[in-house]
Amino acid sequence: MYKVFVNEKKLSINNSPTTVEKNIVYDGLTSLEIALDLLENTSTPEINVYGENPTEIWQEFSSLFKVIEAAGGIVLNKEKKILFIYRLGRWDLPKGKLEPNEKLNEAALREVEEETALKELEIEKFINTTYHIYKEKRDGKELKILKTTHWFKMNYTGIETPKPQIEEGITKVDWKTILEIENDVFPNTFQNIKLILKETLDF
Repeated sequence: MYKVFVNEKKLSINNSPTTVEKNIVYDGLTSLEIALDLLENTSTPEINVYGENPTEIWQEFSSLFKVIEAAGGIVLNKEKKILFIYRLGRWDLPKGKLEPNEKLNEAALREVEEETALKELEIEKFINTTYHIYKEKRDGKELKILKTTHWFKMNYTGIETPKPQIEEGITKVDWKTILEIENDVFPNTFQNIKLILKETLDF
């Protein structure tokens, strides 16, 4: 199953109906365009598009967008606290776009280092990939972007204090406990961040 967030609403691509409010049987590109329109322009909170081959449906869906690859980290310190950045009024995880010919793990380490100024980082494992959609204006045209972010669990072994990358709009970098994530971060973050945290940590 694939999950992608559109305006913070979830679109699932599956091989069968689910218990969500609206299920749409896949019948070509039109089915996907209808699902996107409902999520972008109505109050429908979640949609499941289903068909025999979810991978083929996902490939068709991806063809509607410019795909941008990114990578980031869920970083734990020796106290098992998690590293967060604060940007544009929301808590987020450090991440960023891949550079040309850069490997996913290299990009994840680089982005965490750049956004938090921490260097003694070790990748423990790859976790999963999240997807979300947004729009950008380039040369007077509106471009639809599918952001594909690959997440790695990391450990920080140093003792330095993290520092925000101000030029990227980051105003704070903080270590958070599980309780602080539930109380402070979850009410003020993105749905795909909640998703990857829940996959990684014990909530």
